[in-house]
Amino acid sequence: MRLGSMPLLAIVLLASSPAPARAQGDHPLLKPFAGSALIGQEVAQFNEQQIVTGPVQGGVAKVERLEGKVTRLDYQDPGDRSSLERVRNYEQALAAGGFEIVYRCSREECGPETQVPTMGYFPPDRYVAARLRRPEGDAWVAVAVAAGPSSRIWIVEVRPMETGLVSVAAGALDDNLTATGHVAVYGIFFDTGKSDLKPESDGALKEIAGLLARNPALALHVVGHTDNAGGLEANMDLSARRAAAVVSALAARGVSASRLRASGVGPLAPVGSNATEAGRARNRRVELVVQ
Repeated sequence: MRLGSMPLLAIVLLASSPAPARAQGDHPLLKPFAGSALIGQEVAQFNEQQIVTGPVQGGVAKVERLEGKVTRLDYQDPGDRSSLERVRNYEQALAAGGFEIVYRCSREECGPETQVPTMGYFPPDRYVAARLRRPEGDAWVAVAVAAGPSSRIWIVEVRPMETGLVSVAAGALDDNLTATGHVAVYGIFFDTGKSDLKPESDGALKEIAGLLARNPALALHVVGHTDNAGGLEANMDLSARRAAAVVSALAARGVSASRLRASGVGPLAPVGSNATEAGRARNRRVELVVQ
């Protein structure tokens, strides 16, 4: 079904309009366009989603294939607001919220009509896609604005599946180390480009300290990993500093520093494709390796 007959989404308030009450189901990353009514939504805690990031050529749209929490929202917009006015407000709100505009187009600029898996008909009357870089996993927003008074938004919070993530019990760390000699920890967080541990890392650090307390003979390499964004030397240095920060934090919890050795391998040992956001999110990690 074409978006011209469907409500699509909005991420913004008109500056001259009062803020509407937040409708049940609205996403915390955005506010609906003033006067819009939420009439449909779908939420998947983990799924795949394609986001158009370039024009349609040869019947195929350029897309970014993402995995993570996927939210789709449909809105009925005010009938006296043009698609241009609505998309411009979306773009301004996204930029103000720290998002990078990845792609924008309107009508024929987007390319010929096609079907995009997980998105459906493309293009709408106007379209914008944006990305917010976050240490816990990037957030992507795609807004399709119909010529009629409707809009749709897709929000993808990139992250690995919960299965296998190590913000779990220390016993699971034991099991993985015994089975494979190493385990990836995704519950340790840093700001982009920095090596200062964020407070939300405390849970994972507590579990690692518990693992070492229960296994007094265990010694570990603490290995920092990055994606391939940026230069190799910078990523090698960053990964080493992050590993050292983890070792320091564990030592502050009473773990003997002699049982830990910090190393950084930057992007040299990926576990996912750096061509996708989902892969890059998996590659940004700390691994524990048995010495």
